[in-house]
Amino acid sequence: MTATADAEAAANELTPLADYLGSVLRRLRALPPLDLDLTQAYGNVLAEDVVAPHSYPAFDQAAVDGYAARWEDISGGSRGPGYVPAPSGMPGGRSIRLNVVGDLGAASWRPVRLTPGSCFSVAAGAPLPIGADVVVPVEWTDQGMAAVEIFRAPKRGYGLRRAGEELVAGTLLARAGAYVSPALVAVFAATGIGHVVVRPSPRVVIVATGDELVDVGRGSQPGQVVDTNSHALTAAAAEAGGLAYRVGICDDDPEALRGLLDDQTLRADLIITTGGTGTGPGDMVRRILSRREGGRAGPVTFTEVALYPGTALGFGTVGAEEVPVVCLPGEPGAALIGFEVLARPAIQLLAGAEPVFRPSVRAHLLETVSSPVGLREFRPAHVAERRGGGYTVQPLAGGPYTLSGLSDANGLLVLGERVTTAAAGSTVDVLLLDRRR
Repeated sequence: MTATADAEAAANELTPLADYLGSVLRRLRALPPLDLDLTQAYGNVLAEDVVAPHSYPAFDQAAVDGYAARWEDISGGSRGPGYVPAPSGMPGGRSIRLNVVGDLGAASWRPVRLTPGSCFSVAAGAPLPIGADVVVPVEWTDQGMAAVEIFRAPKRGYGLRRAGEELVAGTLLARAGAYVSPALVAVFAATGIGHVVVRPSPRVVIVATGDELVDVGRGSQPGQVVDTNSHALTAAAAEAGGLAYRVGICDDDPEALRGLLDDQTLRADLIITTGGTGTGPGDMVRRILSRREGGRAGPVTFTEVALYPGTALGFGTVGAEEVPVVCLPGEPGAALIGFEVLARPAIQLLAGAEPVFRPSVRAHLLETVSSPVGLREFRPAHVAERRGGGYTVQPLAGGPYTLSGLSDANGLLVLGERVTTAAAGSTVDVLLLDRRR
């Protein structure tokens, strides 16, 4: 057999990524909902639809500082759109003079009524007097206190907001599955909502394994490798919406690993381990968590997935509470890609988010690239919008194993299992990463 045929035969023994993801995600369920005070709800996902109990605005109110009046009292003003001054103020070279019968601020609550030839001085947000159908901006007047001269006339309805103009009671404000954003918090508060039912943010514990690992703050040297993964994956879990907690480094000690995982099940909705997923002599995580005991399979199943980089992934549950655990490779680039394709969707699903995968676009490839046969490759890339519509994508140097490429990327170029070469000018799929810069 040729080398290509050998590679194809080996790839055929791997589990397709889509099949593997489907089998994992079907085993997960969104966390039970809870009722949260509005001030604590930001960043969570709604567990049920939210309907406005009250209208917004709740009452007729002034939108600008000025004078609330009856339009028929100032109707000698402009008929054109917007505010158009007459040559000498009002038509005929005259202004309109109205008596100012009171002042209304945002805290005013007693109902008052306009009479012909009168107006109220109002602040933005103040309730409108009965009969008012226009607010004249203060800068279009002489700003009088007992009486006011109006030099320009706005259209009827200018400067005011009617009750329910933006939202009426019973309006669907947000559907289950929506993220609670700061703007959504404002909408909820404005319509009288103080509590919402949400899915809690998943508690995600990250553990790095390996006798060779040392903590950050020093350089690697023979026999020692700086723990990159637990720091990077803690940040990734937080970016995905989890409450991330870094445990740190666990040596390749079977009892220490079992004890640590048992302890963490009390504080976690998801545990992520990194390292030890292969079949080598030092791959303790796979050896311990997949071991059969008492005729029963181990709590975690390790699968060779058609994924590049990093084919070995593990998933299962640990502890009496059956907390889900995701096991990722130890190589940093493979760990971050494994997080994107497996751990991040798991966090999103636990949080009740929809959809669970990052958005993707079709993009015009700027450079010819090759890809391993039989593997779905995720390669760091830079995606940009084209003038006139559409996207271009530039693969970053070094391929998927380079941390510098991942740090510069705003997208992941996706090359399917059957793609060995993607030519410049072809159209490819790109996952969009969050753009923070």
